[in-house]
Amino acid sequence: MNNTIFQAEQQLYLHLLQLSKYHPKAGEWLACLPAWLSAVKDKRRYAHAPFYASAIDRLPAVATTQIELGDKVAATLDWQMADFKKTQSLLTNLKPWRKGPFYLLGDADTSIHIDTEWRSDFKWERVRPHLDLNKKRILDVGGGSGYHGFRMLGDGAKSVVVIDPSCLFYHQFMAIKHFMGVDLPVHYIPVPLESLPCRSELFDVVFSMGVLYHRVSPFEHLEQLKGQLNQGGVLVLETLVVDGDENTVLVPEDRYAQMNNVYFLPSVPALTKWLTKAGFSDVRCVDIDVTSTDEQRATAWMDYHSLADFLDPNDDGKTVEGYPRPKRAVMIAKK
Repeated sequence: MNNTIFQAEQQLYLHLLQLSKYHPKAGEWLACLPAWLSAVKDKRRYAHAPFYASAIDRLPAVATTQIELGDKVAATLDWQMADFKKTQSLLTNLKPWRKGPFYLLGDADTSIHIDTEWRSDFKWERVRPHLDLNKKRILDVGGGSGYHGFRMLGDGAKSVVVIDPSCLFYHQFMAIKHFMGVDLPVHYIPVPLESLPCRSELFDVVFSMGVLYHRVSPFEHLEQLKGQLNQGGVLVLETLVVDGDENTVLVPEDRYAQMNNVYFLPSVPALTKWLTKAGFSDVRCVDIDVTSTDEQRATAWMDYHSLADFLDPNDDGKTVEGYPRPKRAVMIAKK
């Protein structure tokens, strides 16, 4: 087994073990952990898993002289040209990189900027002013390759658990953690929210960003999120919305912005009503933002179609299907 992956998973196990001393529900997570971690490596389920793991295994062992988690996620490395070239080639094997960006810094000739499809830092800068993450235990649902998890640590979080069922995202996270340091208290479990034990109540803050509209049952998703929060904990929910009153919900007939798994796009008043009905209090919308082609676009690290290809070429206020252009709201609520 790859040393980086083994060490990172060992740190996750020790984190849950320590947590179980004070929160018995964490013992249920420990019991599930071996199955969760073995499933993402099963090549019968994920044909590319051995290839991805091999890329992590071959990353060079280099000294990290500094890490940055404040305004960006970056590691400064003491490496030679050969290590730089090898790393660049291996990270290219993990394309497409969708959430970031990440920086591996050497000198002017040996620095890597993983310029991801999404400028996830744009979203984080909209979210972070409204939160106090200091010494908080956090769950990031659908966290992709873990970019926001690293930023949460930079904003003072005590620990972060990222969950996402993607095999590729899991290995991208491991590649970044290889250089950032396996001892950082940001962990990754490759499962969807519905695989977690119900009503664990382990976290002070739970994030769900870019997930709700992919759920067939949005209320079930809200209930599952609430079950992971301790009493008085904070939910941060970011999702696609449309304009309208508390009765306005868009249900795409087929695709939305070329995505075929989008089910419900509520208005902010409707979403407020949903959260209240699900049992949350102090519900407020702290940000609404129309997604720009500066924030989501094709790059050398994700060279497929992106937002510009999903908009009506004659009216960029609409998707190619004729629906309103993607607009996202950030909601904050308490359990």
